[in-house]
Amino acid sequence: MKTLVFATNNPHKAREVELILGPGYSIKTLPDIGCTEEIEETENTLEGNALLKARYVKEKFGYDCFSEDTGLEVEALDGAPGVHTARFAGPARSADDNNRLLLQKLEGKPNRKAQFRTVIALLRGEEEMLLEGICPGKIAEQKSGNGGFGYDPVFIPDGYEDTFAILGDEIKSKISHRAVATQKLIACLIGR
Repeated sequence: MKTLVFATNNPHKAREVELILGPGYSIKTLPDIGCTEEIEETENTLEGNALLKARYVKEKFGYDCFSEDTGLEVEALDGAPGVHTARFAGPARSADDNNRLLLQKLEGKPNRKAQFRTVIALLRGEEEMLLEGICPGKIAEQKSGNGGFGYDPVFIPDGYEDTFAILGDEIKSKISHRAVATQKLIACLIGR
């Protein structure tokens, strides 16, 4: 079994990546390696934040690792919330508040096109790589479903009628933005 360090405190993201990677991999998160400090995401791009977190772990703890940053980009909101996805409704990072604000901002707007975009930064030795995954879709008129996390109750991926919160982990782990980026990560790890 291969162990990978994922520079995140988010157990939902770690579990999602572990499901995508499959049984040959074990994910260690920041608490698992003794990193208790919050790594501030101070960059103004997803790429910048992913690199910042991975470089922090590599420099301070010495592990080859990967990190990711994900943004929900809504066409009618000029790409917002984007890099501010987790803090869209404020620093509390409340998924309920974020979803409520997003639905309010889209009220009455016919264009509900959106995409989730994930950027993974992989640091191995002296090498740094950026890998991107995109999941196109739209924002629902209202929340539905109890599964998933974050914006899953309001995001409907292209080709489906239900939100990620209804579709569940099995489908999400195959088609999501994180799944696409993680497949690219796997290809890098096995040298394809």
